[in-house]
Amino acid sequence: MKKSTTLLPSLLLGLAIALSNSGYAEAKEMDSNSKHVTTHSSKSTAKHSPATKKVVVKSNKSVKAESKKVAIAKKDVKKSKTVAKSKKSKADSSIAKVAKNTPKTEKAIAHKFKPSTKIEREAQRKDRTREKLAKISRTGKVSQVAKYAAKPIIIAADPIAAIASTRLNKPVSIQQSSNTPFALSVESRAALVMNAVTGEVLYAKNTEQALPIASITKLMTVMVVLDAAQALDEPITITDDDVDRMRNTTSRLKVGTVLSRAELMLLALMSSENRAAHALARNYVGGTPAAIAAMNRKANSLGMANSRFFDATGLSSGNVATPKELASMVKASTSYPLIRRFSTTSEHAVAINNNVQQFHNTNYLVKSPDWEIGVSKTGFINEAGKCLVMQAKIKQTPVVIVLMDSMGKYTRIGDAQRVKKWLEAVPAG
Repeated sequence: MKKSTTLLPSLLLGLAIALSNSGYAEAKEMDSNSKHVTTHSSKSTAKHSPATKKVVVKSNKSVKAESKKVAIAKKDVKKSKTVAKSKKSKADSSIAKVAKNTPKTEKAIAHKFKPSTKIEREAQRKDRTREKLAKISRTGKVSQVAKYAAKPIIIAADPIAAIASTRLNKPVSIQQSSNTPFALSVESRAALVMNAVTGEVLYAKNTEQALPIASITKLMTVMVVLDAAQALDEPITITDDDVDRMRNTTSRLKVGTVLSRAELMLLALMSSENRAAHALARNYVGGTPAAIAAMNRKANSLGMANSRFFDATGLSSGNVATPKELASMVKASTSYPLIRRFSTTSEHAVAINNNVQQFHNTNYLVKSPDWEIGVSKTGFINEAGKCLVMQAKIKQTPVVIVLMDSMGKYTRIGDAQRVKKWLEAVPAG
């Protein structure tokens, strides 16, 4: 009995120890499992973390790039502002310099007229260049003698040539008809507007002095050829004698070209072809000397006492006339139907050596529906400047317009338009 009582506590103590060991093992196992799960989770997180890091890095790079772009943009804006400020400063300096050296009258003109088209800007630029070279005043005051790069052609032992190589150097003389509502102002150095029916001078500016007339000469050349009644269909060959060695001007009529006398007259009047005019005089009865003599006789018969002709083309600065005498010559040329037709033809195609060449009128007003032009001729050499003569109907009245020594390419055309507008403003009757 005593043995049983002693054995029971021992058994209970052993059971307690066993249970304690079992709990410790289970707890250890759970702890191990927990560590395994934690380790697995860490590995899984580590496995997926590079993508996250890449996104973060990429985001950081984008921010840096944007910041860099903003910095560059700010730098460019700052630079452009600096450049603009520099350009403005230079422009202001240039304007101040020009304003300092520009006369008040020129400033007023520049302020008044601001070209808006390319053609107007080009015309203004050419006018400024020519004014600078020739030292021409547009204010109506005494102008200095023009100096050109090309040397004037002086004909030996002839005093008229010396007159032809000079410009007007006296105060401007202007006369206007009293029945006009406002005064006419033209830019050409010399001008005349005359009623072709009554002979009344409506406007006159520097009309007394004989001036070089350039290719307006060709009107007289064609008149004497028509007076000689030579065959219009006779073929004429352009030779080396027709080549211009006076001023070395060019021509599309090559040596060897064969055209009829009528076609040569057409090209001489319409396109101002020098070789055509020279060939006409060379094939005149008696040759060029006889043709020039006939031109001077014709001038005398028309009362052109101050006029002289030394060649048939107008390349010689010795070919001179006053504006009043040119008005008489234009009026006389209107009695020739072929001159009226040829001088107002806008364009013409000519077959030259199996090639078709298109020629155009040097006065583009002949194509304008606003004008009714009966006779037209342009001219230009350095000594003469840009010239234009016309007979036109304005308000049903034939008038002769003579414009000499215009400064720019478009000045003579602008003057013609001003004359037309001026005459159209005259009240009826």
